[in-house]
Amino acid sequence: MLQTIQLKTNNLVRRLQQTPAKNRCAIRLCFAFIFLAVSFCANAQPYNPADSAHADPSIPSLTLEQCISYAVQHQPGLNQSRIGLSIAKTTNAINLSGWLPQVNLSGNLVHYNELPSTLITDSAGYVGPPRSQHTGVVNTFIPELSASQTIFNPQLLYAARSAPLYITQAKQIVDSAAISLVSNVSKSFYNLLLTLEQINILKEDTARLDRNVMDTYHQFVGGIVDETDYDEAIITLNNSKAQLKQQIENVVPQYAQLKQFMGYPPDREFNVDFDTTQMIQEIAFDTTEQLQYDKRIEYRQIQNTKKIQHALTGYYGLAFLPTVGAVYNYFYEYENNNSSDLFANSYPYSYFGLTFNFPLFTGFSRIENVHKARLQEDVVNWAEVNLKSQIYLEYTTALANYKGNLYNWKLLQDNMVRAKNVYRIVSLQYKQGIVAYLNMIVAESNLISAETGEVNALFQLLSSKIDLQKAMGDIPSNY
Repeated sequence: MLQTIQLKTNNLVRRLQQTPAKNRCAIRLCFAFIFLAVSFCANAQPYNPADSAHADPSIPSLTLEQCISYAVQHQPGLNQSRIGLSIAKTTNAINLSGWLPQVNLSGNLVHYNELPSTLITDSAGYVGPPRSQHTGVVNTFIPELSASQTIFNPQLLYAARSAPLYITQAKQIVDSAAISLVSNVSKSFYNLLLTLEQINILKEDTARLDRNVMDTYHQFVGGIVDETDYDEAIITLNNSKAQLKQQIENVVPQYAQLKQFMGYPPDREFNVDFDTTQMIQEIAFDTTEQLQYDKRIEYRQIQNTKKIQHALTGYYGLAFLPTVGAVYNYFYEYENNNSSDLFANSYPYSYFGLTFNFPLFTGFSRIENVHKARLQEDVVNWAEVNLKSQIYLEYTTALANYKGNLYNWKLLQDNMVRAKNVYRIVSLQYKQGIVAYLNMIVAESNLISAETGEVNALFQLLSSKIDLQKAMGDIPSNY
């Protein structure tokens, strides 16, 4: 096809050189039209990822729910928070291990180069200076088996009371990450769909404008319109093609953003699968529902933080209590002056008892720690007040945006229907020579504005619904 057009172009050039000056204007327009057709046909069709699944069945097509399910399993940030939950459980096990018996095995092997001496007196009434005498055995080996059991320890008591709170804290971090992930993936998915829909609209607009260029050319040749109408048609077509190219380029970074939120490998491809009719059916939201703070994960997190801080205050309050424990030690002693006979005889012995440590005075540190912990509780209480104010602001903002976008979308739907009807009528009037091409430009501009405006409003409405659900605490975390 391109070779045929180029052959006609070459013939047109030769005719232009042999044609009188008064007819060259029309032939120049014909040449411009053929050149435009060559450039339009030579360009490949814009890549639409939503349509590529039909060309390459090996590339999977994912719906929004499938994207969310994939992200919940593969997103690095969410998996890191899950590992944090396992770390919290392990940390609790470490902190609580002090309640279990502690058993140790140790030993001492000693060889005296010179035995120690002691001063003794003669018990038979000897009067004089004490005499020096060596005591002990040259070689000794004493293995020791020791066991201890904590009976009461304020620090271990605090670890036992706070352990479930730290598990709850780690679980809430996972839930918070999951909720943010669902929100981000959904909004990124809608943002990508918006661009794809804009591409489809601009493709239709470009094809429509291309037909207008052809019609305008024929009308110009027929003497119905002048040369400016043809130039304006080409200008409008070029503007539409430029917008189409920009939107096609925007698809690449938007896909990259969606892959990042999903944890999808950058070197692998997937297509988005969506049903606009179904999405429109899911727009509805009960705006009369009252805000409940305890449904927000941030509010539940700060309530758990208050419990942890209260437990810490209680721990400092019990720090004056003693530490009590039981001990048992068993010794198996070997002694001999000859190294070769060290293990010939053994002298075992053992004992058990109780130990305690009572902190009588610690430089007022316990009192100051209690005071500090209570001040930290006040900080958490004020943080709760601030959080409730922030949640209410997010709720009112999200609700206002949702209502405004819903109203705007309904109006733009009506505008789109009217703009299509106006364009159809003006197009027929222009072809019949009733109106000027300026009316066509205005009608075309209104149509493309109405179509893109309706699509923008639809996906803004869907995104604002996600924001409202997040503000209300209605986004589930257990996918």
